[in-house]
Amino acid sequence: MKKLLFFILIGAVAFSSCKKSGNEANPFSDVKNLGIGSYLILNKTINLNLDYSNFNASTVGIEVDQYAGGEAVDKIDLFVVKGASVDVTKWKKVKTIAFAGANTKVTCTGAELATAFGLPVSGFSPGTNYTFYLRLTTKSGRVFDVNNTGNNNGSGLITGSNYHSAFTFQAFIVCPFVAPVAGTYKVLRDDWADWSAGDLVQVTDGPGANQVNLSQVYPNPAYGDIVKPLIVDVDPATGTASVHKVNFGNYGGGYNMNAVGLGAGDVAGYVFSCTGFITLNMSVKANATGGNGYDNGPTTLTLQKQ
Repeated sequence: MKKLLFFILIGAVAFSSCKKSGNEANPFSDVKNLGIGSYLILNKTINLNLDYSNFNASTVGIEVDQYAGGEAVDKIDLFVVKGASVDVTKWKKVKTIAFAGANTKVTCTGAELATAFGLPVSGFSPGTNYTFYLRLTTKSGRVFDVNNTGNNNGSGLITGSNYHSAFTFQAFIVCPFVAPVAGTYKVLRDDWADWSAGDLVQVTDGPGANQVNLSQVYPNPAYGDIVKPLIVDVDPATGTASVHKVNFGNYGGGYNMNAVGLGAGDVAGYVFSCTGFITLNMSVKANATGGNGYDNGPTTLTLQKQ
């Protein structure tokens, strides 16, 4: 059950001695401002991936409404930061959006993101994440964002699940996977040390759709023999790559090696066909049949197409 939102001044809270004015003023700083607050409710996620191959036109965003028991919302200022930070000095303003009720769209195109940061498209990279922050202004002129709304020890507006608030959302720059990607790649990093940085290796397509075959990379034939091909499954919409547990190579002496992606669902990284970039983070262990148990730990392989 939704609860009527009241902002209550808590005694003995330390505030910054740096005074702010205008839209950055903290409503809690003046006792006259105490009373019913306002917040945005997430109605719908539109899209959270910016397509690098169609960057300028690609759009991310959400649809919001206001909590009916709160003060009426007038407008929303949208800000963005690379990564995440509640430090407003790092925020870049994208635009101001007039609040239009339950179907209010809060969106950002790649072109608007580039303008906010003052960068060309080449200044952005697939795999990078950005956090968008929403600052609402009520019709009476009061202002609320992540920095002046209560979180109530994890059960409040920002991180709690009761309110479904929409003060922030995160988006990623992705690169849809389009085969073929086979060819010669330069090794940028190999934590398994089958190759040195600068070595050239061969990557092949398949065997299935949206798959990449790295059996000519691991194992290096100078050191080991293929047991099963090291196949990477790629999400065609985002380029997200998964490596399901596979006995990819036997190097002798008990080094019969398995590899598996370190992320949830065996996610290992990305295969970006638009830039010819492959980066994988895997667990590599000698725990296949007859293996000696050696654990290479988190193992990154990064390749760039030539």
